[in-house]
Amino acid sequence: MKYYITLLDYLLLPIYLGLIYAVASYIRNRFYPEGHPWRQYFMPALTIKIIGSVFISFIYQYYYGGGDTAEYFKQARTINSAFTDSPGKWFNLMLHIPKWYDGDYFIYINSNLNPDRIYWYDAAPEYMIVRIIALVSFVTFNYYLPTSVLIGALSFTGVWALFRILSTFYPHLTRYIAIAILFIPSLALWCSGIFKDTVCLAGIGWLSFAALRMLVYRDFSLSNIALGVLSLYLISVIKIYILIAFLPALALWVMFIYLQNVRSGFFRFMLMIPVVAGVIFGFSVATSKMSATLGKYSLENMATTAQVTRDWINQTSTDESIGYDLGAFEPNLLGMMKKLPLAVNVTLFRPYIWETKKLIQLITALEAAAFFLLTLKVLISVGLRRVWAAILSDPTIQFCLIFTLIFAFAVGISSYNFGTLSRYRTPCLPFYALSIILIYYKYNDPREKNLLSLKG
Repeated sequence: MKYYITLLDYLLLPIYLGLIYAVASYIRNRFYPEGHPWRQYFMPALTIKIIGSVFISFIYQYYYGGGDTAEYFKQARTINSAFTDSPGKWFNLMLHIPKWYDGDYFIYINSNLNPDRIYWYDAAPEYMIVRIIALVSFVTFNYYLPTSVLIGALSFTGVWALFRILSTFYPHLTRYIAIAILFIPSLALWCSGIFKDTVCLAGIGWLSFAALRMLVYRDFSLSNIALGVLSLYLISVIKIYILIAFLPALALWVMFIYLQNVRSGFFRFMLMIPVVAGVIFGFSVATSKMSATLGKYSLENMATTAQVTRDWINQTSTDESIGYDLGAFEPNLLGMMKKLPLAVNVTLFRPYIWETKKLIQLITALEAAAFFLLTLKVLISVGLRRVWAAILSDPTIQFCLIFTLIFAFAVGISSYNFGTLSRYRTPCLPFYALSIILIYYKYNDPREKNLLSLKG
């Protein structure tokens, strides 16, 4: 086993942690002084991300012995090695200018003599992560642990931005919003290290923040525009299927917020119909036009992709497998839609505790059980009629549930493995948790009722 965490990683880690916390302390004291309602969450939330970065690094190094996180780092290190040869070559590799067969770059991309060659050079999603890691590791002298915690800290800025914008909407629920967005275990574990999910969750946070600042508060500052465009670009390159679920929900969120200004419930409902129809039509046209770009995630190909994945998992699974099966279905949109309840259930509420076969999987199972129990508590204590009324009356609940349902369905129908599912599902978890919180406290005073308690 080749260790990519070395003794120097452990020696340098405290230095970079000191720098991170020094910057964080300055930001907290400047923007969130004593008495600010958000101050108490800033440092603990950052610390959770840092612990997650270190813990998942140890898991992949000492338990799995490698994995995609190691490959991202090693190929990023190869890009940075080009800087010593020629800064121009480093810039060209970062900008993806040379072709894979360019002889001047053979040693970095194609040479079998280089065990860390960039074999993801023409894989756009993976190479985007490699370049981001190369940029960050450039200032950590290409050491893994300092790079991992720095990535976790940068990702925290996006998660914190999502917390900020939602706490502005619901200041009386700040504590519960903090729990939903900042302190879910899966987010700390799978969205803090060197992974695609880390960058994508940060992008979702910044995209939500920028979009609402511009479209609701009409703050078209250069920083908001830049954050929105950059986040949109990164997510579209790394995991475009997140945008397939997120953008329609975001568009409806903003439009429904404006419709809240219509006083007449009847006219508001009548205006909602063309708005929803327009978003659905626009989404269908856009995905059809972008079918080549979307590839296996296009509507035409997703059903086939899901069926192929299911068949492959079934053929290669063993008794020790951690796969799951939703049953056979026709490889078309209608056949896939019939599996919607099962797919959403597996994403949000499985694996069940008795389905776990590995210790690390138990964390996901316990979290899924907690989500199920909280959902059950809300349904029983609030009642189905009032749950539905809360959804109809609050655009944010609608946004959270629309995104959760689309995303959970797409991930559940196409993963067929609890290991990958535990990572892929993370972007929708804070939004589902938020929807539960908003529904419950639509009818309960947060000063008197605690959703997380066993009582009430």
